[in-house]
Formats: sequence, C-alpha cells, structure tokens
Amino acid sequence: MRKDMHHKSWNEIKTNDSWAIFKIMGEFVNGYEKLSQIGPCVSVFGSARTKPDHKYYKLAEEVTRKIVESGYGIITGGGPGIMEAGNKGAHLAGGTSVGLNIDLPFEQHDNPYIDADKNLNFDYFFVRKVMFVKYAQGFVVLPGGFGTLDELFEALTLIQTHKIARFPIILVGTEFWGGLVDWIKDTLLEKAGNISPDDLDLFAVVDTADEVCEVLNKFYNKYNLSPNF
Repeated sequence: MRKDMHHKSWNEIKTNDSWAIFKIMGEFVNGYEKLSQIGPCVSVFGSARTKPDHKYYKLAEEVTRKIVESGYGIITGGGPGIMEAGNKGAHLAGGTSVGLNIDLPFEQHDNPYIDADKNLNFDYFFVRKVMFVKYAQGFVVLPGGFGTLDELFEALTLIQTHKIARFPIILVGTEFWGGLVDWIKDTLLEKAGNISPDDLDLFAVVDTADEVCEVLNKFYNKYNLSPNF
C-alpha cells in the first residue's frame, strides 16, 4: 500500500493516478526525443556504492574508455560509483556520455562526467528502464546490488521472450558473477528445468575490457548488423 493512502480518499487516489498519466507520457516523450539522437551506445550498470579506489570502479572506467574507442557511446544511471566510472571513461575518451538519473537513497546526485545535453532525470523507474533498453546496442553489467540485478534480468527476459531484438549482455567479473551463473546452470536449468540450454547463450562472462569489446564486436560481425540499427 502506498504510504500516502492512509491520508487520502480512494477518489483522490484515483484522480491523482489519472493525472499521473500525463507526467509519465511527458517522461517518455522527452526521453525519446533526446535519446533518439545519441547514436550507438552501450548501457553500463553497477553499484552506486562502489568507491573510486575500488578495483571495479577502475575496471569500469577502463571498460567504457575502450568501448568508446570501439565506436560506441555510454549510457549509465547517472549517479556515483560504477555509473560515475562509466561516464568518466566515456568522457575522458571523448565519447558520448549519457546519464539517466533517478532519485534513490544511495544515488542522490548526478556525476560530473555526463554530457550537459544528455543528462535526463526520471521520476518513474519503468520509464527509465525502457530508455536503457530501447537506445542501447549492448548491456555491460559490473558488480552491483538489487537494481543492477533488476536491469540484468529484465533484459534477459525481454530477449528470451522475443519482446526485443537480441543484443549482447556482458557480465564483468567472474569472481562476482560466478556464484549466480552456477545457480542459473545448476538450479534453474538442470534441477528445475525452468530455462532452456540455449538461454545460457544470452549472456557472456568476462574479466577484462578487451574481452568486453571482443564480445561486442563479435556479436555485430556474426549477425552482420550495424550497431546503428
């Protein structure tokens, strides 16, 4: 139950929900207009809590710098931690650096490495998530928490169910992701039979920036696609 429901009548709640449709529509329109102009980009995810001296922060910066050198821009959630590292790598490499911000307990400020005209703010998680998927030619997922897992499994589900076109999903850090991948294989696939063997091909697990770029380039070469599609 929403926290304000105790103080409002049911009719007031219904009226507010109806008017919220226009705000939601506005977020979609603004997002579509701005992001349709950015060119081929890769969405990068990871924890807002990761500090600049952490190895995964430094790895995220290296990964995004090399992605830019391969011809892509970078989209992040716009906050601190891995998101900041992602935008920083893109910015220092002279590439497109996009931030899709939302007010969260551990993500309360924009990082300074987002292009001035590519810094978008959202009130609705689901609108923001659409933008991450719609305008990305790949997902690079570094270690994170519930939000990172949410984005990862949403993308996997959409591709698995053919709701969106396939694109590469790359998990960075076998030390971090190994346990989850083992559980997917041993429990979801082998014990429960809740996914198909081919579903394991929907993502790759790597450890280096060069491997990330190799997976991206190999995907688009294999399917003879341009990352501008």
